Amino acid sequence: MAPPLMPKATAVWLIENTALTFTQIAHFCGLHELEVQAIADEEVAVGMHGLDPVMAGALTHEEIKRCEADPKNNLERAKVRIPEAHRSKRKTARYTPVSKRQDRPAGIAWLVKNYPELADSQISNLIGTTKPTINSIRDRTHWNSTNITPQNPVSLGLCASKDLEKAINKAQSKAKNIKALSQKEEDHPEALPINLSVDEQETFDSTDSN
Repeated sequence: MAPPLMPKATAVWLIENTALTFTQIAHFCGLHELEVQAIADEEVAVGMHGLDPVMAGALTHEEIKRCEADPKNNLERAKVRIPEAHRSKRKTARYTPVSKRQDRPAGIAWLVKNYPELADSQISNLIGTTKPTINSIRDRTHWNSTNITPQNPVSLGLCASKDLEKAINKAQSKAKNIKALSQKEEDHPEALPINLSVDEQETFDSTDSN
């Protein structure tokens, strides 16, 4: 079973809001039991805000209650149910309800802070915002910068957990490939093209002919 998005934040929420055992939480979050205990003892993830897995669509209240009643049970992730009409619908620009638009700066700030590898286009598709807005929040020139507190866009209801997880995985994979290519160029500089000036080229040709 794949761990949930932000496993430590999810563990924090489960520790604070449920009667689940450390073993159950560790199994669901893909963490070691001792790591979950360290989180509970505030030795790890100090000050981290918990991520509600129910709101994120990873768990149901019924599943939590089932496992609270029997410590031997393991949590099972909720199945994502996508209505048929939604599956066949052509992809369009994301629409954000008016009631949620005031939360977008907080969601953008959270993404920029925690996942800088995300492209502006990815953030725009996730939250339904514009690149100028993203840039203004990133460089703190947004008109309300002093009052923006980063918050998980999933918990704010701005995007789905599965969409955020997909975007993060894609961005991290791209960043990893770029890093690998850069490392390869550093390890084999002789393979890089050499751009010589006219004078340098003439000097090189003269030396070579001698």
